[in-house]
Amino acid sequence: MKIIISINTAWNIFNFRVGLIKALQSQGHQIVALSPKDEYVQRLEEMGVQHIPIKLDQKGINPFKDLNLIKQYYTIFKSIIPDLILSYTIKPNIYGNLAARRLKIPTINNISGLGTLFINTNIITSYIGKLLYKIGLSSSKHVFFQNQEDKNLFIQSRFTSDKNSSVIPGSGVNIKFFKSSKITNKGKRFLFSGRLIGDKGVFEYLKAAIIVLKKFPDIEFILVGEMGVNNKTAISEDDLNGYIEKYSQFKYLGKTDNMLDLLKTIDVMVLPSYREGLSKSLLEASAMKIPIITSDVPGCRDIVTHGYNGFLCKVKSVDSLARSMQEIIEITEETRHEMGLNGRIHIEQFFSEEKVIKHYSNQINKLLKS
Repeated sequence: MKIIISINTAWNIFNFRVGLIKALQSQGHQIVALSPKDEYVQRLEEMGVQHIPIKLDQKGINPFKDLNLIKQYYTIFKSIIPDLILSYTIKPNIYGNLAARRLKIPTINNISGLGTLFINTNIITSYIGKLLYKIGLSSSKHVFFQNQEDKNLFIQSRFTSDKNSSVIPGSGVNIKFFKSSKITNKGKRFLFSGRLIGDKGVFEYLKAAIIVLKKFPDIEFILVGEMGVNNKTAISEDDLNGYIEKYSQFKYLGKTDNMLDLLKTIDVMVLPSYREGLSKSLLEASAMKIPIITSDVPGCRDIVTHGYNGFLCKVKSVDSLARSMQEIIEITEETRHEMGLNGRIHIEQFFSEEKVIKHYSNQINKLLKS
């Protein structure tokens, strides 16, 4: 089969879908990546993946402004005539599906998170976006969700049906690659990993860290992730530099695709997100025996059992987050290490990348038989 993987960035494909791509290639499928062009295109091509660039504005959902995007999808799909499209993120899921429907090309969609569209209080934007989701997903052969609450919401909203959808363990994590021989946990190095936007809880992380530093001035608070993303809740470079200049304990390492080496140096992962599909950064941290502090929201609490492999805090609460940070510092080193071990066991049981690949293979095989 010729399979298109359609996402909003080549970085996303390379960092989250490489395991799936390799598995599909080993099964004899030809993979074509469709996304805006960035520095990760070359890496995909080195894997034998054909890349086709598309112009996609990630900012906002406006069907009138995005008409050209639908035309792009239609032209590309018509020229390639793929057997299947695997689609991720909002615009590929909506507009890609609309184009694929006209050409009668089957699609399998992945709802990797509801994001700003569902958190957004702008009624008009939210309504238009949800309406487009309903129209776009109506022709999908199958819809994968990364947590049960997202699936329930889409079924209740009649965007999809129960028989036409299922829950998979996020993008999964390569447990053979993300492994650690760590035997101690000093509780000194904290990490926030994700896009530096308000919806990920970056401001709560910084503000809670300041509270913690008053009592524990030797703690290091690290941030890694993309800066200046096209999102109105993003922290500005000036604001972040202001925190870093005032507090030497803050360190911003930029954007990285080498999470393994970074995680080897980390004691606690913190993600105070407002909502996730299923956080990849939390999965990788748990696989590396790192205890987690995260919000008690869908896509985060699915990974953490409070007191077992980390702590859950109240969403959008700086005080609750700061208390959780202080608590994990104050517990014994042995308890922190045990939490990390529990996290590793949890990942091995439920969130391995192999389980995700199996779900995709099963759906593809159903299409081949139909």
